[in-house]
Amino acid sequence: MCGIVGIVSFISINQYIYDSLTVLQHRGQDSAGICTIDKSNCFRLRKANGLVRDVFNKKHMKYLQGDIGIGHVRYPTSGSSCASEAQPFYVNSPYGITLAHNGNLTNVDELRKYLFKNSRRHVNTHSDSEVLLNVFAQELSDFQHNSCLKYQDIFKAVTGVHKKIRGAYAVISMIIGHGIVAFRDPHGIRPLILGKRITANRAEYMVASESVALDITGFTVLRDVAPGEAIYITQQGKLFSCQCAENPQNNPCLFEYVYFARPDSCLDKISVYSARVRMGTKLGKKISREWKHLNIDVVIPIPETSTDIALEIAHIINKPYRQGFVKNRYVGRTFIMPGNNVRKIAIKRKLNTNRAEFINKNVLLVDDSIVRGTTSKQIIEMAREAGAKNVYLASAAPEIRFPNFYGINMPNSTELIAHGRKTEEICALIKSDALIFQDLNDLIEAVREENLNITQFECSVFNGVYITRDIDENYLNNFNCVYDKKSKVTLCREVENLEIYNEEN
Repeated sequence: MCGIVGIVSFISINQYIYDSLTVLQHRGQDSAGICTIDKSNCFRLRKANGLVRDVFNKKHMKYLQGDIGIGHVRYPTSGSSCASEAQPFYVNSPYGITLAHNGNLTNVDELRKYLFKNSRRHVNTHSDSEVLLNVFAQELSDFQHNSCLKYQDIFKAVTGVHKKIRGAYAVISMIIGHGIVAFRDPHGIRPLILGKRITANRAEYMVASESVALDITGFTVLRDVAPGEAIYITQQGKLFSCQCAENPQNNPCLFEYVYFARPDSCLDKISVYSARVRMGTKLGKKISREWKHLNIDVVIPIPETSTDIALEIAHIINKPYRQGFVKNRYVGRTFIMPGNNVRKIAIKRKLNTNRAEFINKNVLLVDDSIVRGTTSKQIIEMAREAGAKNVYLASAAPEIRFPNFYGINMPNSTELIAHGRKTEEICALIKSDALIFQDLNDLIEAVREENLNITQFECSVFNGVYITRDIDENYLNNFNCVYDKKSKVTLCREVENLEIYNEEN
């Protein structure tokens, strides 16, 4: 999962991109990058591993001059966490192109072979975003002989990209001497928002992953970029748009509303906050209807995404809502080390129990979702240690049974606690006294209530239906093999890091 932003203005935009990335930080905390075009028509790029506040200092901001630029925050779902895979990526031919991408390509191996065979383009990293950049560059190279690249040429290039790549992708690209090109995959899986601002009677444009990035920079949301659509904004501030895909359909990712997006964002005309409140309404009604026998004393959210959901559940079932966990907002980055004891300590560094809300009470904990189940088990254990008599757990999302291939780092299905298990088995594994999942139909209805034009969501982690129709048994087997190899390499690195840590301390 990543966050992307692009701005075309008539004033220096480095601070605006920086500010936008800070409010998109929740979408990626592994690396950050900004690329601008200066007055000499040259790229100015700064990217590195770390949070936005750590990657950019005054020296870098002074360097990033220009009135047009793009930015990116990354959580790796393809490739590795190496600094070399931080975005934006760029190529020098044709024109000079840089690109930031949110999503995941499902035919990346096929594309690598195509690029080498047809254009001798070498991809330097394992990132599918660099592959996407080179496919776009290859499509644009067909118009390199033109004395002036026209907007129709750019839209033809995006049409060619849509025909060659599969998967989920929201893209913001920048072409030297021309402007910004933004486009969204034909299924509309990952979000992309277009905004406008008037400064000194001149129009400025911005494209970003979430509306909150436009809000804090003074841009007004115009609309969502449509599935399959391309937006071209020239360096002079002229905007062109075109539908570049055949038979586009809007199937936004349902998990964006459950977990990823900020509550103050609107995606595809749906308020994330309102959607989460409605999730609480649906789940509260289910608890009232099917779990009357539970003698619940208090409803407690597991910070932070589930707070609005838990508050609505408490209202529906007429029980007190309490903040039973206190989150440490200033905890430093937790470096991954093997062993359950270390992971348990990491949880306690981030959360602490307010014992007064647990002692001798039957507690209903509310979480947004349950993935591996390890964190749920540890939090339930913390509640018992704080004095709870019975601990029940409610999930605002249904059982996550299948891996995701569209930009969410959901693990191999064998690591998902709900894969191949009944609710009773999951409940026993996490040692909860009761376990309640949201029904998928209720979740869908809760989200789509504000936009009934959306008839289908991307729900593959819940139902195993992959809307790109290219995920079959062979794909899953190959993915599992690659995932297992990566896991072994990662574990080796973790052991090496732990040995170094022990030697230094």
